[in-house]
Amino acid sequence: MTIKDIARLSGVSVSTVSRVLNNRPDVSEESRQRVRNVIENESYIPNNTARDLVKTKSDTIGLVVRGISNPFYTDVITAIEKKIEQAGYTMVMRQIASDADEIQCGAEMEREKRLLGIVFLGGCQDYTPERLRVLNVPFVCCSYSNKYGTLDSELYSSVSIEDQDEAYRAVDILIKNGHKRIAALVSSTYDGSISQLRYQGYLKALSDNGIERDAELVIETDGFSIADAYRAMENKLDNKDMDFTALFTIADVMAMGAMRALRERGKRVPEDCSVIAIDGIAVSEYIHPMLSTLCQPVEEMGQKSVDILLDMIEGRSGNRHVVLPTCFREGASIRKLN
Repeated sequence: MTIKDIARLSGVSVSTVSRVLNNRPDVSEESRQRVRNVIENESYIPNNTARDLVKTKSDTIGLVVRGISNPFYTDVITAIEKKIEQAGYTMVMRQIASDADEIQCGAEMEREKRLLGIVFLGGCQDYTPERLRVLNVPFVCCSYSNKYGTLDSELYSSVSIEDQDEAYRAVDILIKNGHKRIAALVSSTYDGSISQLRYQGYLKALSDNGIERDAELVIETDGFSIADAYRAMENKLDNKDMDFTALFTIADVMAMGAMRALRERGKRVPEDCSVIAIDGIAVSEYIHPMLSTLCQPVEEMGQKSVDILLDMIEGRSGNRHVVLPTCFREGASIRKLN
């Protein structure tokens, strides 16, 4: 569908269609209505979103996804979109790289799409009031909070798990199965993201169980992808004999990459190395052996994020925070030591 098609179907000139799309006043009401009718009937959407031009009020909610290749987000996005549509609103989504600025992206979307609110899926943990001044609509942080920032809790909303506590729980499961030499596969130990929080949970679990921290057992990948984890574990195994019996990874996808590197170096999971992770993505249930992991309630996470945002948009309540529990999927990647 092009502007020429709209002109033909509405019986006006191309220049008239252009003037309607740009909301120019020099168009008769009859012609304007004919063009608008065609736009609506044919679902034509130009760069500036034609539907917005034929409505007096926006109904659009933005979703910014930080981390393009993260499969954990797939089911969360589906739940968010379904909830938004059921409530009678329209969702527009942007996916950005894991090192991009979700706040700046959200601010640009707010202006371009006349957003009523924004859900940020994935992001940093260090927002400041100054950084958020570019936003003029309510927003919800989905899958993370603001642990390292200086925001008052009344200035934002969030739906997440308690990342540090859940990482502690995962490592404690390994310890209860007799493991003391436990490696950690993290994106970074200090990045203001879930990686840092889950690394802190790993350290606390070791400390509380009387296990001394060993820097040689901390493997940083500088990314969250399967490939990042595979390369980091491959490098670790190529340059040093494996002196750990278990591996805690901060995400399922990273566990999958690490397990391939272990397998290619002749290390069996769980016979030679037990593995546990956090997330519970669908594909990790079908690898061999099935990954033992703490599953996040992704559908509930997405739904609650939208509920909170709509409550703010429609004036029912202000900002609030929801912390959800994980569920341990036992899998087959943990071996109990004698």
